[in-house]
This record gives sequence, C-alpha cells and structure tokens, in this order.
Amino acid sequence: SPVLFSLFPGTDVGVTGGGANKENAAAVTHVTAQPLLLTPEPWNLLVTQTPAKEKAKEGETVVLNCHLNSPQHPSLTNLMVKWYKEDEKGQMDLLEKNATVLPNNSRVFMSGDLSQGDVSLIILNVTTSDHGIYFCEVTLPDGKVVTGDGTKLRIRRALGLFGIEESIGTIIGVVAAGIGGIVVLIIVLTPQLRKCILCMSQESRQ
Repeated sequence: SPVLFSLFPGTDVGVTGGGANKENAAAVTHVTAQPLLLTPEPWNLLVTQTPAKEKAKEGETVVLNCHLNSPQHPSLTNLMVKWYKEDEKGQMDLLEKNATVLPNNSRVFMSGDLSQGDVSLIILNVTTSDHGIYFCEVTLPDGKVVTGDGTKLRIRRALGLFGIEESIGTIIGVVAAGIGGIVVLIIVLTPQLRKCILCMSQESRQ
C-alpha cells in the first residue's frame, strides 16, 4: 500500500511537470525572439582589398580584389557596394549601388559574386589614364559605411614591337652596341686570319 501511494503521485507529477516545462520553454523562445527582430545586432563587416599595389601594361585586363567578411550575417546580398578612384585630378566614382556610373562604360564592372562576399572590380583594356588608388566602399543596411584600405594601380606603357616596354631609344642603343661589337671583332681578327692563311699557303708550297 505505501509503495503504490508513492509510485502514482510520482508518475502524475512527472507527466504534468514535463508538459509544463515544454510549454514554458516554447513561451521563453517566443518572447526572446521578438526583441531580436526589432533591434538587430550591429554589423561587424571587414572589407579587405588585395594586393595593396597592382601594376599592369596598357591593353591588359586588371582585377582589383575586394572581399567582405561578416561572421554574424552570412547573407550579404542587401549591401550596397561603391568603387571610386583617387588620382591627381581628385576623386571619381566608378560604381554606385553595385552598378557602374561611368557614361558609355564598356570597360569597368563589378566582377565578383556579392552573395559570396566577392565584390572585386574588373577593368578591361587598361590605359595610362586608369592609374590611381582604387577604394572599395560598402554601405550596410543600417547606414554604416565601411571602406577598404585601397589598391594603388600603376600602368606601364607598351612601346616597340611585341609589347616591349623599354623605350625605342634603348632598344636601338642595344642593337647598335651589338652590331658595333661584331664589327670590331671582324676588324681585329681579319689580320690574324690573313696571317694564318699565308702561313698555311707557305707550308703547302714547301
């Protein structure tokens, strides 16, 4: 009799207690989820531009790398990306809101995949006017702006045949020096060759 008395109440308490705990847990989860939606966490976004310096030759295609890293927010598609260039003439915007702003543009595009955090810039058929420091700037949904450290782009002129970069004067100088050396060698060696030929002809006569 005492065993039955202690067994049944224990079972009843276990069942009702379990049910109450589940309801409470659901209620707690529901209540704590609401404030998170109303007050989102501040973004911690890292904008990385690599390398710090880039160089290219006239006519080449250049990719200026920029990657975004945000551990708390894996979805990056609602970010606004801007690229601009600074040089001796000042600042010039290239991209705004993920799209080019240059008139009649057919050379500058955002080449990366924003959802993967890649917002790299591609420049086709670069010219000497493309030199400067390029900055990748990202605007977060809360209005905060994060800018990369910049990439300095230097363009080398392509002169001469087959894209040889040295000046034409240098090439002519090198060629002339080479020809001059050969001429000197011929002049120096000619008397020696004559003597040898004479020696050989005298020996053959004897």
